[in-house]
Amino acid sequence: MFGTVLAVLSGAVLVGTEVLMARYEGSVGKADLFGDQAAGAQAKKSDIKGPLNILLVGIDPRTPTAAPLADSIMVLHVPASMDRAYLFSLPRDLYVHIPEFKKANFPGETTKINAAMSFGSKVPGANPDAARGFELLATTVQKVTGIKRFDAGAIINFTGFQKIVDAMGGVDMYIERDVKSEHKQPDGKPRPGNTRGEGYVGPQALYKKGNRHLSGWQALDYVRQRYPKNGVPDSDYGRQRHQQQFVKAMVGQAFSADVVSNPIKLDKVLRAAGQSLIFNGRGNSVVDFGLALKDIRPNTIEMIKLPGGGVFDGKKYLGEQFQEGVPDFFTALHNEQLDPFLLEHPEFVNKTK
Repeated sequence: MFGTVLAVLSGAVLVGTEVLMARYEGSVGKADLFGDQAAGAQAKKSDIKGPLNILLVGIDPRTPTAAPLADSIMVLHVPASMDRAYLFSLPRDLYVHIPEFKKANFPGETTKINAAMSFGSKVPGANPDAARGFELLATTVQKVTGIKRFDAGAIINFTGFQKIVDAMGGVDMYIERDVKSEHKQPDGKPRPGNTRGEGYVGPQALYKKGNRHLSGWQALDYVRQRYPKNGVPDSDYGRQRHQQQFVKAMVGQAFSADVVSNPIKLDKVLRAAGQSLIFNGRGNSVVDFGLALKDIRPNTIEMIKLPGGGVFDGKKYLGEQFQEGVPDFFTALHNEQLDPFLLEHPEFVNKTK
């Protein structure tokens, strides 16, 4: 889901004038995502140097009163060379201990990681605060991965995500297998609910294997699919892979001549992204990060899959847990040894096709 965020971070250098950069920067939502200081109050660093760890979270709030869930959780790791990146996802059902969070009167609980944002977002007597929820989620992800500190973070709202794709004129990506939509009809309208039971009825949108051009609603719908009955046999792990494939496709689209050489389209894309984004760079702006990450391109983003499996209490499914080798991956990340680790463990590399 976060190709839009990466396109913004890596693509800000494409903006040719200070006017457009200022216009874009002004449209980006600001919030204190890490709870260390009020947003914007941090002392600006003189420059941005690697290694960097950036936490990217996608939410799909239904109403202002509904507590947000972290539907997608990704970490972008940029090594000290600042010329490439590694992108890995955490399963939304990862079974973890979510620590105590006094700001939301949350005592701590062992459950699925995507609930951390919901628990942390609660504000007594007011609507949920996604930024506060991000703070608890970031703390939880740090404990799971051993990452001591995130250098930046972003929340993207899926509703705005569709506008970004449409502003770009759609996105070209490879569909690895035929996938049917659980939620949408071929014309993009919602499938009606099943009056005789759970689920939906009626014709389904179909995404056929091969190179395809997707509109905003199609891209969002495709990367949401996760059921074997619809063509995703590895369930949420398949959805993670499709999201990562989409990240690379979006970054590539952002750098395409069709966008870069069209000032009107580029302006629409950047403003749509800004309006869909809440960003915190701990003293540095999103444009600062865009300039720092200017050398990253689609072919320098390595997509990582972290193997996992189910956790059960008897026959009751509790969630997912990482399998053997994942702790070694995190150790390699901390020690800046990911390249040799991936050479020794090629099964951790997600393929584009």
